[in-house]
Order: sequence, then structure tokens, then C-alpha cells
Amino acid sequence: MGFRASPRLRRSCAIALPLGLVAVLAVALVSCVGQKSDASAQSVVNGFVQALNDRDASAAASLTSYPNAAEESIQQMFDGLDAKESTWTLAQFMELNGDSGFFTVDTAWNFGEGKDWSYYVDGGVRKLSVGWRVSWDPTLLAPALGHGRTVRYDRTDAAPPRVLDGAGNPLMAEQTINAITLDPSSMPDPVATTDRLAKALEPVAPLVTADLMRKDLAEKPGEKVVAVLLRDQDFQYLERDLQGISGVVVDKQPKLITTDRRIVTPLLDPLRTVWQANRDATAGWAVNVVEPDGAMQQQVGYQGPPGPDIKATIDSQLQLAAENAVVSVGTPSAIVAIRPSTGAVVVAAQNNQAIEQGPIAFSSLYPAGNSVDLVRKAAALQAGVDPKDVSEDDLERAGRQLGIGLNYEMPGLDPETAVLTASQSGVDQVMKSKNGSEPQVSPFGLAMVAASVARGSAPMPMIVEGQQATAKNVEDALPANVNDQLRNAMRDNVQTGPASFLKQYPDLIGIASGNDSDRWFFGSRGDLAFAVFVADADGGDRALKMTDLLMKEIAKPIQK
Repeated sequence: MGFRASPRLRRSCAIALPLGLVAVLAVALVSCVGQKSDASAQSVVNGFVQALNDRDASAAASLTSYPNAAEESIQQMFDGLDAKESTWTLAQFMELNGDSGFFTVDTAWNFGEGKDWSYYVDGGVRKLSVGWRVSWDPTLLAPALGHGRTVRYDRTDAAPPRVLDGAGNPLMAEQTINAITLDPSSMPDPVATTDRLAKALEPVAPLVTADLMRKDLAEKPGEKVVAVLLRDQDFQYLERDLQGISGVVVDKQPKLITTDRRIVTPLLDPLRTVWQANRDATAGWAVNVVEPDGAMQQQVGYQGPPGPDIKATIDSQLQLAAENAVVSVGTPSAIVAIRPSTGAVVVAAQNNQAIEQGPIAFSSLYPAGNSVDLVRKAAALQAGVDPKDVSEDDLERAGRQLGIGLNYEMPGLDPETAVLTASQSGVDQVMKSKNGSEPQVSPFGLAMVAASVARGSAPMPMIVEGQQATAKNVEDALPANVNDQLRNAMRDNVQTGPASFLKQYPDLIGIASGNDSDRWFFGSRGDLAFAVFVADADGGDRALKMTDLLMKEIAKPIQK
């Protein structure tokens, strides 16, 4: 087999021994024959470098003189830096004598475009009783390591940008939020804890009940659960009452929140997304070596510049007016308003019942009923047919001319507008099977219809100034004579038709519509187009009454 035992070895194997010892020796001899000679110094160094390239802390550490300490440090380095790429290259190797050697390794890290860190390290290799091993020293990983230091990649940000409303007033700012958290591991009596916490929170968060907290704990057994997020002012008011409640932990964390706590809109999360993208685009970076006491030595990187302030399209005064109107009913309801001239979304309001269901103003489609009659009329006028004879293609085209049935792509928001036919391009198959061919609309969609009629063409919506949506398959505007007939129909609907409850507003045009128990009103007044939606309404005029209240709230003097 390519191996021949030496005469000395053969003679030693011929010595008479007890049978059991002969068997043991035979096993040992086979083992000896199968062994390779000791790895060379350079092959050990090569293996060490390759293991680092593989990010295999255990394999790299096993080739050092102190595996346990080495593995911990190597793993910490990979975890702390979490780089996209890292490359270790053996630049030089020199065997000094039969027992030691010297090598140099070039190291390069990449943390993203333009974020690179490179350096070289020197190391030694020695022949120990177990064979050649890399002499362990933390400086093999990076020059400044050792003495308990660790290394990590940090993002660096300048002061966070502000989010302003449409009038340039502060809308949102990053503030410290106190997350009141329930920790089951330190909660011997969940009932007593949640009862005490609910009573303590009642002055500022009456909706956070003991039953609700126990339900959250039951749904996530063994996990920590956030009961409520409190602003500093509220936390300071309750801090003494929260102390000593078993299992209650306070976690302080930065969060982008409204400067006026009265403003509650489904646009807040989309604006947070835009704000975060702003921060990400201007963020700097640093690699820091951290001392045991927490002091840091920056090795490379730079401070990120401040990003520009974000000007949201929300009109705070109109938003508050809409919030006062939308809470006038006890079933899910929403109001969305758009500036026809610019496409700016200035209002998005939902009551508590709607908030529990999510951002329904933009994400939920409801059976349109006769709300789609205006779109059908636009299609019929252009095709020269009776509205009941409008084809699916003509209906879809008229919808796109009125701003619905399009897939808008806009920073922070992915809204639904309408599904007019089951064959509509891009319609989800589940939606087809669930709803058949029945047209579906969202509050945002009907607000877009009202804005398109008021403008004479479909505006591109936006929730941040200068960041308008884009969409494919955009249609040309309706012919002027067709658009005029739609406006006249909306005017008649208010003055003498189903929406005559609102005829005291002579410059208001719109359509009162519904499906089963859902009620809608969508229309425009000046440079404000809007849709009002009330689900499971307790009366046929519920959306009209909410619109009347909205008009009255808007007319109130601005309170500062």
C-alpha cells in the first residue's frame, strides 16, 4: 500500500506477548500506519488564514496555541463587525528555525459601498508537543485588540431630521419612549401584576386593561410583552406607581412620534419609513475598539452628515378636524382628503374601531356598490353606450383615468385603490376567488376619484413634498366634456339628489353611495377632495352626517 515498516519495527512486532496485548498492539499499529507526518508550519498558517476566510471561529482557534480564548475572540470579531465581506491573505511566511516561524497577513473588511477597512497583522508559529500551532495573540485579528478589548462596527448619525407638516410646523420628532414591558420570568402572579399595572396606567392609558395584557401574555407564552409605550411626561407622572410591581420592566428607547399627541393617522408609519430612509442615506460609520470600561477608540470611518428635514403633506389643522368628525360613529370609519392641484394627501383619519383593523384608509378594499356608478358613467360616455353595457376594458380604462386601478409606487406607502373587474391586471388571485367580479374600492381610492374629477385629470399622490408617486399604465385625462358631465352629476347629487342633506354648502359637489350597510360620501370643495367611509352604518345618512360634521370642524377658527 506504499508503506513498509522498518526492520526495527518488524522485529518489535515479533516479540512474544500475551494474546490480549497483541490485539491492542495490532490496533495501535494500524493507527500508526494510517497517520500522516506532522503538518508543516506553513500549512498550519494557511489553514488558520483559510478558516478566517470561511468565518469558522472554531476551526481557526483549533490551530492556535490557546483555542478557548482564541475562539471567543474570533467569534466576537465576526459578530461585532458583521461585515458584508472579509478577506484574509497570507502576504509573507518565514520559517526562522526548526521550532518557529513568522508570517504577515493582509486583512480587508467591507461594510457596504465606500465603507472599507484594511490593515496587516504579524504573527508567529511555534512547534509544540501537539505539532505546529499559531501563537495566539488577539493582535492577530486587529492591531488594537488585546487586554480585554473588543471590536465592533457602529453606525454614526448626526442629529435626526425633523418631520414637518404641510404648513412647515413640527409634526414628528425623535423622542425617548418608555416601553412598559411585562416579563413573565419575574412575575410570580400574572393576575396581580396585570391588575396593579392596569390601575397604575388608567390615568393616561385607560384602554390598556388587565384582561388585554393577560391575553397578550397568553398568546406569547414565556415571552416579554410590551403593555404600553409612554412619553417621558406620562412616565414621570406614573413612575412612582409603577415601582415595585413584579414583572414590570421599563425599557427606554428612541422613537419617532408626533409632537402633538392628538394627531393619530395611518400615515405615521409610512412617514417613519421615509424618515428612516433619509437617515440611512446620510448615515456614517465607524469601526471602534471598545475598552472593558466602555471607552472607544475609532479605527476607521466618518460621522454621517445631518439629513434634510422631511416635509409631510399632512395639514395638521385639517387632520384634527377630520379626527373630530370620524369619531362620531361607533363602527369602523375613515376619512381621506387630497389636494387635487398637487396630489398631496392632507388628511387620513380613522376612529378606534378602524385602527384595530389596521390602516384601512389605504390598505382595505370594500364592496363598492353604487360608488362605482360615476366611473361607469365616465366609461359609458366615452364608449357611446348605456352604462349597463360598459365592457370590462372600458370600465378599467375609465378607472385609471380617474386615478384608481393603478399600482402607485410611492415612498413609504403602498396603497390600494380599487379592483373594478375580476380580470383587472395585477389583481391578486385570492381576491378574485373571494370577491368574484364585484368591484372593490378603498377610502383612498374614492378620494382619488373625487380629486381627479375636481382637477380634470388624475393627480399623482404624495405623502411627502417632492416625492410624488409613480404608476404604470397611466391613462390620458378624461375628455373635458365628459369630466364636466361628471361634475354636474356630483353637483346635482348634492343639491337635489341623495346627498341633499349637504346642500347648504353650495360649492360642494359629491356622491352619496353605499353597499349593504356600508356608507360613503366622496366629493370636493375648492382644492380639497375627500372620501368619507362608515362601515356597518346604523343609518343610511351616516356618511352624510359625518361629512357635515367635517365641514363644520374645518370651518372652526384655528386654535393654537
